[in-house]
Amino acid sequence: MTRAFAAARAAAERGEVPVGAVIVRDGAVLAEAGNRTLSDRDPTAHAELLAIREACRALGTERLIGCDLYVTLEPCAMCAAAISFARLRRLYWAAPDPKGGAVEHGPRFFSQPTCHHRPETYGGLRESEAAELLRGFFAERR
Repeated sequence: MTRAFAAARAAAERGEVPVGAVIVRDGAVLAEAGNRTLSDRDPTAHAELLAIREACRALGTERLIGCDLYVTLEPCAMCAAAISFARLRRLYWAAPDPKGGAVEHGPRFFSQPTCHHRPETYGGLRESEAAELLRGFFAERR
């Protein structure tokens, strides 16, 4: 999670919403990314999707079986779908996202009967640190 926070802080320095993600398998980091929606001019360039793409390239497969994702904010519906499709084993996140989250909030993607793969989920890790990072970022923009 420490590396996910570093990626989130780097995203904030670029003017991106400070969300970072890291994918790990057997203790080795396969991928890490921060949000790049503005710099890439791509609404799908969320940290989770970028990390999933990088890890899939590193492994040469479309499935990330046995891999865990650490992210600083509860994933949205788009990212939750990608997590399911990638067959990630575990999802760890820091801050909940009552407005845009899709794991414990909103559509609760992994609880839907149409969801084919449900990772183990663990929320609230370093929650206050993530919330402060996000609050500070948005306070500077107001």
